[in-house]
Amino acid sequence: MTARRLGTLTIGQAPRPDITPILDAALDPAVPRLHAGLLDGLDRSAIAARFAPREGRPVLITRLLDGSSVTIDKQAAQQAAQARIDALEAEGCTTILLLCTGAFAGLACRRAMLIEPDRIVPPAVAALAGERQVGIVVPLASQIASEASKWAALARPPVCEAASPYAGEEAGVAGAAQKLRERGAEILVMDCMGFTQRHRQAAAAASGLAVILSNAMIAKLTSEIL
Repeated sequence: MTARRLGTLTIGQAPRPDITPILDAALDPAVPRLHAGLLDGLDRSAIAARFAPREGRPVLITRLLDGSSVTIDKQAAQQAAQARIDALEAEGCTTILLLCTGAFAGLACRRAMLIEPDRIVPPAVAALAGERQVGIVVPLASQIASEASKWAALARPPVCEAASPYAGEEAGVAGAAQKLRERGAEILVMDCMGFTQRHRQAAAAASGLAVILSNAMIAKLTSEIL
């Protein structure tokens, strides 16, 4: 049997202290891990030179090692991601987990299994929610439109609100959750890998609804593969 090794790829800088505890809670501690990020080794000027958002194009928000956040061009991130995936596979990773819920196209591995949350979370949520109205918390208001197509499997179009997981407080998330409840949401989804258990708790307390944490769902499913 091939020795198992997990590679994780964030669109920010690795390791991710916000996501790692969620992975640790679900994954076998005996499985070796290698963490990588698209922005590893880059300062803000270098990030701006290579990944600066461009007018009219979709963007992503992510976390840097110093705890601050940065918004980057989604197309540039996608172009850089394949090289990082290739490098993780060359390092012996048998499973590679993309730590981003954004919808990407054309990413692939030669032998390793690639786990892309955008291909898993939406259909899983659709199956769990059934005919219920789904409310989605996204980190950026612009992503309500740019990421809408991935939720086509839902029985009803979702209602969405924006709240950043990197703002440092839970008040924004709680406010977004309460607004979604008022708009008819019956179940909530935290659609960003940066949302943590404290964000889930804030959303649940404010809305009284069940809250699906995307990274927790993916961590549990990844544990089945490993």
